[in-house]
Amino acid sequence: MPDKVIIHKKDEVYLWVSTEPYITRELSDYFTFDVPSAKFHPSYKMGAWDGKIRLLNYKDGTIYAGLVSHIKAFCEERGYLFVHDEEGDENFSLHEAIEFIESLNLPSKYTPRNYQVDSFVTAVRKRRMLIESPTGSGKSLIIYLLIRLYMTKHKNKNLIIVPSTSLVAQMKKDFGDYGLDVSAIHEIMSGRDKQTDKPIVISTWQSLFRMPKGYFDQFGTVIVDECHGVKAKSLTNILTKMVNTPHRFGTTGTLDGLSLIHISEPTRPERIGVCVVGV
Repeated sequence: MPDKVIIHKKDEVYLWVSTEPYITRELSDYFTFDVPSAKFHPSYKMGAWDGKIRLLNYKDGTIYAGLVSHIKAFCEERGYLFVHDEEGDENFSLHEAIEFIESLNLPSKYTPRNYQVDSFVTAVRKRRMLIESPTGSGKSLIIYLLIRLYMTKHKNKNLIIVPSTSLVAQMKKDFGDYGLDVSAIHEIMSGRDKQTDKPIVISTWQSLFRMPKGYFDQFGTVIVDECHGVKAKSLTNILTKMVNTPHRFGTTGTLDGLSLIHISEPTRPERIGVCVVGV
């Protein structure tokens, strides 16, 4: 009987890994990598940091939830038994998606393309996903579809995080163009009030990273636009505070290894890459 690697859900950010100590050490090495240009970092120069990122917390056995498939691959490579009580995909058919989209009465010029509908359906089924969408491919419409759906599925607010104040305004304008009454949107930037009763919040990550963990309990959905910037420590801190937010998505036109640590496990279908999301 092979040794087991048992995975339990801790919250919406972390998993617990339970296994033999020697396998934990192997996992720790497997999920450790060098940071490019670490030698230029002050902590590295002072000898306070070895220039590596370790995704498995060796002390408490926690690891980011989005790395499940990588843990499974590790077990398959080394002959260990992988045990995980998975929630499974949410039931959401293409027919249901099309009916919902039709109910939004989008202007005809914004009729979703097949790949946008496919990305929407996959995201809803997976609950966590990264969408790799090149400039001009209509990722803001995918974001809109997700937000409108989750406005009907739960009572919690929906948070969209963008990297700049100009994109806060642009996202709000896009939603208005798609037919939403923009009075449902609260913008957070440049010192504006962070408290609101509105169902949609669009904010720069710079405006939120100092907020306490409890602030983020109000959100049932988070979408990070241009999430290749998630390597920024402040944005990472936001996402790891959102331990009760089950629906978590990222969009980007540019993927790299560091971005994927906190957002996804990459796969690449033809037009848009869809990935099961971690943090």
